[in-house]
Amino acid sequence: MAVHKVTFLPLNKTVEVDDAKYPLADHGKPGSLLDIALANDIHLEHNCGGSCACTTCHVIVKDGAENLSEMQEDEEDRLDTAVGLTIRSRLGCQAVVRGDVVVEVPES
Repeated sequence: MAVHKVTFLPLNKTVEVDDAKYPLADHGKPGSLLDIALANDIHLEHNCGGSCACTTCHVIVKDGAENLSEMQEDEEDRLDTAVGLTIRSRLGCQAVVRGDVVVEVPES
């Protein structure tokens, strides 16, 4: 098991997470960016409760994309409807952290 650093921009808030302690909160996949954000009092919208049914937890990966779980087809399909979609977009509820990562939470 390992400890990872996750930085949320524009807050410039970095948290350390131990993947042996997943899940941390109760929304999204265990160890997802949403799970980590909620467990550390970082606001990340999640209108569907983290079930990959909306795009409100959309984030843009600035660094460490290789340290996130592989995108599945349902996330890819859902992201097509996200406002401000980029090639580095992920859904916070689906992207499971496996190493250091920096993400930007776009303004809604």
